[in-house]
Amino acid sequence: MIFEQALRRELSFTTGGVFLVLVTIMITTLVIRILGFAANGVVNPEDALVLIALATLGYMAVLLTVSLFVAVLIVLVRWYKDSEMIVWFASGLSIVSLIPPILRFATPLIIIIALLALIVWPWANRESTLISQRFQQRDDVSMVTAGQFRESAKAERVFFIEELDVDNSEVKNIFVADSRNQRLSIVVAATGFIENTPAGEKNIILKNGRRYEGQPTQPDFRILEFDEYETKLRSKEITEPAVRDRERTVMELIKDPTRPHLGELLWRLGLPLMALGLVFIAIPLAYVNPRLGNYTAMFYAVLIYLIYSNLLNLAQNFVSQGRLDFFVAIWPIHVIALLIATVLIRNRINPSLKWWKRQLPAFLTR
Repeated sequence: MIFEQALRRELSFTTGGVFLVLVTIMITTLVIRILGFAANGVVNPEDALVLIALATLGYMAVLLTVSLFVAVLIVLVRWYKDSEMIVWFASGLSIVSLIPPILRFATPLIIIIALLALIVWPWANRESTLISQRFQQRDDVSMVTAGQFRESAKAERVFFIEELDVDNSEVKNIFVADSRNQRLSIVVAATGFIENTPAGEKNIILKNGRRYEGQPTQPDFRILEFDEYETKLRSKEITEPAVRDRERTVMELIKDPTRPHLGELLWRLGLPLMALGLVFIAIPLAYVNPRLGNYTAMFYAVLIYLIYSNLLNLAQNFVSQGRLDFFVAIWPIHVIALLIATVLIRNRINPSLKWWKRQLPAFLTR
């Protein structure tokens, strides 16, 4: 049918355009944030692109939900504005006739949203955590960056090197401050390098330097000059980061149905249901009254999405805190959204009747 083909084509183009805009905004935000983390030494600059990609994949379900909602709204608003809806209504079609073709277009996207929320979201979060933890658990010397002061994980040492010669694996003009056992030790050296022992340990070799040890006001303060100074580099214990709820698979959440796990499961299942509810709401919401302007529907759309999303997050928190049962919290928000969509659709079917008569069966309004 020409009507369905035109609707499907416009929905496809509009959804793709809105999705690309949202992804661009998301990537720009993530680039600024993750590059800031890399500049502060929280993440490895070499992993920045991977972390940006993983974060974008994690939020893909939310972006696709918003894109579908906005696309349906934009297409129908334009049809009302250009009087195309008037033509379809004059041909015997009603607003209810829009529901089947829009659902046929939205169903594959809702299935993709469900897969992204249930599978891709926890995987992306887990991979991001592993990459970040691997970088933070590296040894102290690998944290050193030329021209910057770096502090060890336990705040016992401060490192500074002025120049790094990667080809010769050598550093120049080294400063190391060590404060352990209530004693201050400062080592300054002209050059240095790291030596790997046969046992797999690492030693730091400093050459042509001076060591200051003790408290300057105490009589046991010492100044030592050395040609070569060797110290053992304490290896850092690699620990597996604790798995957060947002990183667990659906099967793990179901096998261990604790309150936080059920809250996370409620959010993941609620995302595709929210996408379906927003599609139903967008159909009657797109009605444009020329006297009110063309942006009224978009204002209500933003308001409805924020309320819907916040209610879903609130239900998740209530389930995680044990204030609501999982099976009690999972359905009311989505049922209310469908009821609101039903009321709005019935209001558009026969605008000549009063709003309360529009909710009654046809034989009672005669």
